Amino acid sequence: MPRRTVLWLAALAAGALLPLALAPFGIWPLLLVSCGALFWILRRTETGKSAFWRGWLYGVGKYGLGASWVYVSIHVYGPTAPWLAALLVILFVAGMALFTGFFGWLFHRLAHRRESGIGAALTFTVLWTALEWLLTWFLTGFPWLFAGYAFVDTPLAGLAPLGGVLLVSFAAVLTASLVVAAWNAQGVPRTQGAKTTRAASERTGPITWKRWRILAVPALVWLVAWSLDAVTWTERGETRTVGLAQGNIPQSIKWTRDGVVQSRQRYRELTARAVRVDIVVWPEAAIPDYLRSTRAYIGAQRRPPGDIITGILVAETRDGSDETDYYNAAVSTGGDAVYRKRHLVPFGDYVPFESLLRGLISFFDLPMSGTTAGEPEQPVLRAAGIDLAMAICWEIAYPTTVAADARNANALVTISNDTWFGASVGPSQHFQIARMRAVENRKYLVRSTNDGITAIVDDRGDVVDRLPRFKDGLLTGTIHAVSGTTPFGRWGHLPLFVVLGLCAVWVFAARRRGVVAGRSLFS
Repeated sequence: MPRRTVLWLAALAAGALLPLALAPFGIWPLLLVSCGALFWILRRTETGKSAFWRGWLYGVGKYGLGASWVYVSIHVYGPTAPWLAALLVILFVAGMALFTGFFGWLFHRLAHRRESGIGAALTFTVLWTALEWLLTWFLTGFPWLFAGYAFVDTPLAGLAPLGGVLLVSFAAVLTASLVVAAWNAQGVPRTQGAKTTRAASERTGPITWKRWRILAVPALVWLVAWSLDAVTWTERGETRTVGLAQGNIPQSIKWTRDGVVQSRQRYRELTARAVRVDIVVWPEAAIPDYLRSTRAYIGAQRRPPGDIITGILVAETRDGSDETDYYNAAVSTGGDAVYRKRHLVPFGDYVPFESLLRGLISFFDLPMSGTTAGEPEQPVLRAAGIDLAMAICWEIAYPTTVAADARNANALVTISNDTWFGASVGPSQHFQIARMRAVENRKYLVRSTNDGITAIVDDRGDVVDRLPRFKDGLLTGTIHAVSGTTPFGRWGHLPLFVVLGLCAVWVFAARRRGVVAGRSLFS
């Protein structure tokens, strides 16, 4: 098989390894193998065009497997014909893979002509982290399948309160690329006139002092992360009992009249079990009706002195206009604040290019696909005397949005309806993302969903308890009201940008010194 074909297939396989490092598989060392393989492949790529396509193939493997839950949403709950659903998923995966394709091309431009070593590894890592940051906001963002999430249960998670999941990604990718750089460190290319011998550049040998120096960098990073994990960034306070309701209402009937009746009955029964519980949390759009029609019903289920928090639809007429805005929202019986979802899911909460797409296929006419985004600044919800930062469904994947709200809150609440993803990997990935938000902000997180994963997560990201999926039930437990905030909660990605900036300066300075000295400092 030609060497070029082998590298193409290797790029595709390396990308497919990345989702296996994430939930529900959780084989985190595969993340290091995946990133290290891409680094190795791109270092052996001759042209920018080839680097782009190998990066693109890596993205196809990554999103093709990691975002396969999109097919379930489109085909099963769309509902859309299998062939059309498959075509839409292929277009989505191909489009997302363009980001990794551009990453491969840019890395080739910046580092391809330099020998393997710390400089090339730093360039690779900085570009990778910058790409993940881009995906937190560009075109509303797709903050999914980030490398750092694979390490929520490892020592690297100690970096999350300092710089968020992206700093964890930085550390993980740096580790992977430096291991590859160390393996190649013995084979510094020797020049013969104007040419470089490939045999020399690919030669490996026993562990040498040069390799130990390179490997010392990731070892130090892991040691620092492990040390930071012991830092007490926040302080636990008084406790509250919580009851998390999981209604397990079938998606096929949820938005029908029968679904409304069944939802009311189910959440009435579940809440009745919450005896002496301070806060009961219902999931996203628990009652598929508007707040104006259900406010009295919600209030009637309250068991003083406890409170109920629920996802609900809100319809509001604009001032001075006959037009009505519809919001995916959340309310608490403990206060008057209404939280309106800010980060909307394309095709789920709204339809892009609505005038062109609405009505073409049933997938573009899903229930609740005409909602409006809430203002960037949203209130925390108050229940049982404590303040709670809310995130509805998709919003929990936006690190800085959650962190900004968490500064003024004692705990985190996220509600969702992951029924759209069926038994795919999507709900497990979503829950893993939510756990990282608890680690970043060092605050308890409670999560209520329609059919799972409903759980209580402590301020270190550990799962205290959870309900089984696809069953109705009430999960009860205790959380601490936490005070204080982490550096990430206070400054967001600023510490990460400082790290990336220092790395870029070091790479630039080392390259200049190497040019002046007539040799490379990147080996």
